[in-house]
Amino acid sequence: MIKEVFSEVESRMQKTIEVLEADLRAIRTGRASPALVERVMVDYYGTLTPLNQLATISAPEPQLLTIRPYDPGSLGDIERAILKSELGLTPANDGRLIRLPIPRLTEERRQELARMVRQRIEEGKVSLRNIRREALDDLRDLEKEKLVSEDEFYRSKDDLQDLTDRYIEQMDEISVRKQQELLEH
Repeated sequence: MIKEVFSEVESRMQKTIEVLEADLRAIRTGRASPALVERVMVDYYGTLTPLNQLATISAPEPQLLTIRPYDPGSLGDIERAILKSELGLTPANDGRLIRLPIPRLTEERRQELARMVRQRIEEGKVSLRNIRREALDDLRDLEKEKLVSEDEFYRSKDDLQDLTDRYIEQMDEISVRKQQELLEH
C-alpha cells in the first residue's frame, strides 16, 4: 500500500516538473525559439487552439520566428492572439506568413523575467509540498486503519521527505539554468 502511495506521489511530482519546464520554455530569453509561441492560444473558429496545431513555427534567424498557418484564413486570428499574449511581440503579416522579430532584451526586462521565473519556481515548489502533504495524510490514514505499522509510517514519512527534497532540488537546478539563460547577453 505504501508503494502505491509513493508511485502516485512520484508520478504527480514528475508531472509538476514537466509542466513547470513547459511553462518556462514560453518565457523568452532574447533568442528566437518556436517554444516561445507554441502554447499561445488562438481563437480559431470559436475554439481556443494552441498555435502549434494551426501553423508551422520556425526560427530561420536567431532574432526571428516565422509562422506559416496551415489555413491562410487564420492569419488574422493568429496575429491577434500574439498581440494579446503577454509576450510583448509585434507580428508582421505579409498575407501568407507571419514574421515575429524578437528584439534584444533590455536589462530591466531580463530582471523582470528572472523574477517571473523565480515566482513560477516557487509556485512549483508549493505544488510539490501540497503533493507531499496529501501523501502524508494518506500514510497517516493507513496507519490509523492499522494497515501499516507505526515504524513503517515514520520510515515512509522520511522517505517522502527525501523524495520531495530531490524534486525541489531539481526545480532549483531548472531555475538556475533558466536564469543564466535570461541573464546572458
